[in-house]
Amino acid sequence: MLDRMVMTKAPLRITFVGGGTDLPFYYENRDFGAVVSAAINKYIYVTVNKKFDDKIRVSYSKTEIVDEIDQIQHPTVREALRLLNITKGIEVVSISDIPSNGTGLGSSSTFLVSLLHALHSYKGELVDSETLAREAVSIEREILKEPGGKQDQYSAAYGNLNLMKFYGNGNVNLIPVTSQAEKINRIEESLMLFYTGKGRSSSGIHSDQIINSEVNMDAYDEMKALTEPTFRAINNGDVESLGRLVHDNWILKKKLSKKISDDWIDRVYQRALELGAIGGKIVGAGGGGFILIIADPSKHELLLKGLGLEMTGFKFTQSGSRVIFVGEK
Repeated sequence: MLDRMVMTKAPLRITFVGGGTDLPFYYENRDFGAVVSAAINKYIYVTVNKKFDDKIRVSYSKTEIVDEIDQIQHPTVREALRLLNITKGIEVVSISDIPSNGTGLGSSSTFLVSLLHALHSYKGELVDSETLAREAVSIEREILKEPGGKQDQYSAAYGNLNLMKFYGNGNVNLIPVTSQAEKINRIEESLMLFYTGKGRSSSGIHSDQIINSEVNMDAYDEMKALTEPTFRAINNGDVESLGRLVHDNWILKKKLSKKISDDWIDRVYQRALELGAIGGKIVGAGGGGFILIIADPSKHELLLKGLGLEMTGFKFTQSGSRVIFVGEK
């Protein structure tokens, strides 16, 4: 272990279409699953520091000070330390740009990717994006058996705006947007992200989706079919097509589980359409968190006033998880 402090940051993400096809029950029974998602400039930061004694201190929404790894209550911190064979004398502190739970922006997996990056650097190890994503998937999906997909870990590790494809053999193929900056800016400027104030458990929604998966496979197929045209629309800077495709995805997604939407969310979304939105969706598994609205910028002021929700400004980011500070002692 090196006697130093390390700080990392990893980006959160928004998903446009295809969410849910990155779950194993789908891509292991079809040729592949696919999503179109974008890393955004909202981050989770993790600081790792050598502790003056042999205890382990973990600070997130609460603080734990324990003697051994097995005593750590935070499951992903416990398993990340175990994976990297760090057994004592360390402090881990996390900070998030947005509420850290139930937002639909992939915060749990983003935190884990940032943590793994910090721990590798703390040990003096260089680590690539693929390793970070695979380690995070292994901890969440294989070791902890938490239901969910792979897109969050890969988006946090790699960054950028991508079409991701997930295969039954475990491989993930990322195809980044390569369009001119002005076309990407046109898309970026059309997006509005509102916080609903409603938290939710993505694991509960994912579990419900898995239970109902057999009767909904056609809907997943249709959602996957939207990924290629959505990717083209973004590359072309085509806001109208993007809005319609995301709307179609939302209508399909609501069929997958009764927990994905509710009367209040439906009313907010319908009001947004009445105020000039082209399309939109709840970001992530559903049930609350953030709602993404796509509209011509000329409609934004009307939407902001008419919906009465708190808007979070954001931009796309090309950067995935990275080390931002190393302080030798």
